[in-house]
Amino acid sequence: MARSSPDSRAAARTPHAKRRRQLMRMAGGDAIVIVPAAAERIRSRDTHFPYRQDSDLLYLTGFPEPDAVLALIPGRAHGESILFCRERDPEREGWDGPRAGPEGAVDVFGVDDAYPISDLDDILPGLLEGRTRVYYHFGRDADFDLKLIGWLNRVRAQVRSGAQPPHEFLELGHLLDELRLFKDAGELKLMQKAADVSVAGHQAAMRAARPGITEYEIQAEIEYVFRRSAAVPAYNSIVGAGANACVLHYGANSATARDGDLVLVDAGAEVHGYAADITRTFPVSGRFSAPQRALHDLVCDAQTAALAKARPGEAWDSLHGAAVRTLAEGLLRLGLLRGKLESVIADGSYKRFYRHKTGHWLGLDVHDVGDYRVDGQSRVLEPGMVFTIEPGLYIDAADRTVDAKWRGIGIRIEDDVLVTKNGPRVLTDALARSADEVETLMAAGSR
Repeated sequence: MARSSPDSRAAARTPHAKRRRQLMRMAGGDAIVIVPAAAERIRSRDTHFPYRQDSDLLYLTGFPEPDAVLALIPGRAHGESILFCRERDPEREGWDGPRAGPEGAVDVFGVDDAYPISDLDDILPGLLEGRTRVYYHFGRDADFDLKLIGWLNRVRAQVRSGAQPPHEFLELGHLLDELRLFKDAGELKLMQKAADVSVAGHQAAMRAARPGITEYEIQAEIEYVFRRSAAVPAYNSIVGAGANACVLHYGANSATARDGDLVLVDAGAEVHGYAADITRTFPVSGRFSAPQRALHDLVCDAQTAALAKARPGEAWDSLHGAAVRTLAEGLLRLGLLRGKLESVIADGSYKRFYRHKTGHWLGLDVHDVGDYRVDGQSRVLEPGMVFTIEPGLYIDAADRTVDAKWRGIGIRIEDDVLVTKNGPRVLTDALARSADEVETLMAAGSR
């Protein structure tokens, strides 16, 4: 067991420690909270995907290593936060890099106690004993679910000897998701950094664009900026040229952009676990055609309408409603839809060209945690919430019911927005958004 030191007492005052204490207050004095690390994943045979820590464990500890389990035990006299982790191992560290070990878990990451992960089977049943409620993400990791059930059964087997096993099992997300939904100052600083890096990546893509460039070359320009800035891609970058922009989760990134094509780029950087998420659509030749500009302007207008709703007291659904109304009005005006405005909204006719929602929560996960509805009603926005606003239009290249000038045009405009007490703050506002701004940036880059 690692014991506290002056360094560990300082670490115990970090934002991570504050979050642990807040979660334990919400859980109650007779509960136990269990959060395992993300598992390492095999990519092929004996190679692994790059390791990324479970977002909940990252939020509560900042601990970046696999093979770890956090247990929070409110009111425990010998320490309320315990981390089980790998021991130091010079041989393995020579292959895989340094480990914190139990000592580092206490001194650097500020938990009260730390034990070798090899002791988990021996110690955790005793931590469960006497607790009435267990908070845990059941169903997320089947292997760990079975281990936890085994530990519970060991406690139950001792009931005749006076053991008191937990009798209530609760979904951890009901508590932890609510905490994570509201970003503190430290989180917002990291999210602004991720936004700034992402803006620079998108600017590099626009400046590099030219007819004949491949989608993967554009991706390389963006992700070079990310890595150069000590960031990583927060998700698989989408670079869709021409009709590929109409595929919402396009991932091949292998086609060549031709003169006259639009290129849709959906890419965001991750900084210390926190994600940005930006989409821009630009003409590879540097100039929008008249039909492209008409649809791009309409998507911009829809985003502006949604952004006006990003204020405390507004319902979450009102952002999507404002975007849909603006898009539907524009599609009727341009002749892409026919009928009355209220009818095409009510019957969903607009979904032919706009088939996704207008945004999602953003944070440690690109599609971050948090309920969108509370007690059956659309959630009311509050300061500290961060989300995307990302309306779009997608005209299928094979749709012969629309004029040929519209076919194959896909446009999405996405920004990251923080709700403050005074209204919205756009974290990604530095990136060109309107058609004129995009053309000006691209013209400057081509000189």
